[in-house]
Amino acid sequence: MRAAVAEGELAVPVPVRAPVEARADGECSSPLPLRLAGAAGRPAREVAAVLAERLARQPGVRGVRVTGPGFLTIDADASLTGRVDGVLDVPCGTWPVRPLTFDNPGFRVRFAYARAAAVRRHAADLGICAGSGPTDEPFERRLLGLLTGFPRHQRRARPVIRHLELIADAYHDVHERCPALPKGDEPITGLHAARLGLADAVRVTVGDGLRLLGEVPSERPERA
Repeated sequence: MRAAVAEGELAVPVPVRAPVEARADGECSSPLPLRLAGAAGRPAREVAAVLAERLARQPGVRGVRVTGPGFLTIDADASLTGRVDGVLDVPCGTWPVRPLTFDNPGFRVRFAYARAAAVRRHAADLGICAGSGPTDEPFERRLLGLLTGFPRHQRRARPVIRHLELIADAYHDVHERCPALPKGDEPITGLHAARLGLADAVRVTVGDGLRLLGEVPSERPERA
């Protein structure tokens, strides 16, 4: 980050700390480009691409991908991931498994992950690739704000639990009102790509949050 600013690739204030979260599968993820996009005056995916290219050259980093609307997904050696945040100390009984209805906040969170994962699968079948673009609907703007504000460095479980519930509720509204997949003979447009990127950001963020709470997210959870 410092090198990109020093060499003129990015014109943003360099943060003291970068939000990075280790995932259970050994990867790391960071929403830093989303947080810097406004100051840089560039789309978050462009900022992410600049950082990804530089990160990929760092010792201990095996690969870097830009995911969703501007997340960095980093495949790093254990020597690096061992110094990144792990699983929270979570009290027993975070959410009940049942009922499998929207009255249960745990079901809403788990189903949000499954819905976002399903959108990704169906989009791949249709040949739609996730992209970035304007999300002008109020429901989408609210969801994006919740995603960028996810408390990845919070060490207490309760704020993470509550934020996941807010993200899930916002995503269910977006899923119903602002579909990422075309209906019927509707042509595929850049709007679908942008909405797919938002759905993928939900999948990554909610999946990371569930892993922090000690759960393994399922793309096909139980249904009532």
